[in-house]
Amino acid sequence: MEDLTLEEDGMRRGSTDWSPSEAEALATAVLNAPSVLNTQPWLLELDRGEASLVERRDTWLPFNDPYGRDRTISCGAAVPNLELAVRVLGFETATALLPDPGRPELVARVAAGTPHEPDTDDWRTYSAITRRRSHRLPFAEAEVPAELVTTVLRHAAVDGVSVRHVREVDALAAALEYAALAQQHDGDRQRELAVWTIQDLQYHRHGVGLPRTALPSSATLPWAGTVNRLTTVPDRVTLARWLSRETVLLFHTADDTRLDHLRAGMAMQRVWLGFVSAGLVAAVQTQPLHLTQVREQLVEALALPGSPQLLMRVGYSAGPAPVSPRRSAFELLHG
Repeated sequence: MEDLTLEEDGMRRGSTDWSPSEAEALATAVLNAPSVLNTQPWLLELDRGEASLVERRDTWLPFNDPYGRDRTISCGAAVPNLELAVRVLGFETATALLPDPGRPELVARVAAGTPHEPDTDDWRTYSAITRRRSHRLPFAEAEVPAELVTTVLRHAAVDGVSVRHVREVDALAAALEYAALAQQHDGDRQRELAVWTIQDLQYHRHGVGLPRTALPSSATLPWAGTVNRLTTVPDRVTLARWLSRETVLLFHTADDTRLDHLRAGMAMQRVWLGFVSAGLVAAVQTQPLHLTQVREQLVEALALPGSPQLLMRVGYSAGPAPVSPRRSAFELLHG
């Protein structure tokens, strides 16, 4: 599943159309990727032997994602899901990122190559796609084995993306406290967040947005989910104490281009699926990194040789996480 040009894959499946059941499998895999505020900013184009992921711009969040970085990270997260779906359908994959300069919204093209019998790892990771949840709740107290973290990170590597286990909890707590308070008092951001917050899943008809039960409250860490007006923000000393008992990973890249954001999303999802396959849960946060002060603070405190892109909390579940809605496969395939 390396990033290749389509020309480098000399044995493509190009003479065969996708069947309706195969198309549904590909769409379902993409739809279950994580995305900023559960906007699901993707469309899927299927051609003979190819599946192309297109970034949809109608989900723009001018206050919660003003530069579209999180939207691109979300698109990157959908790419491993699409690759896995092609593999379990019985084909090797060759993936081209941003393959057409004339179509900047085309973020990835996955070509189905030679026949491939899915192995145990393929099936195990593929099954994690629909089991993955954004676990914004407190974790169980069991410690995550360091050896497991190392194994997952090694097997989920993406070129150009580095992942660091953050142990500088005082610096991280200070940055997160600052971000939480700043974003909580940003009226434009809060009004936009309210638009994307679902009051009742049963009657939500559009298949997007965050369930209210997924937002943090006084019982959860404020940075583990999007901070709203009702979130209780603990002081940095308390937050540092909580962080010291958790496994927190920081994904960073050498540069801060759109390709970097796309690769960061791919790495995030591969790591996330790896942890789910191992029986763990995780939650990702990008919102604090929208603030220049927070990015600069973390770069200096952690001596990062590049740009921080996202944070991931990893742990064992202490209870079920709420399920977010999803768009229909028809909408994904037909826009």
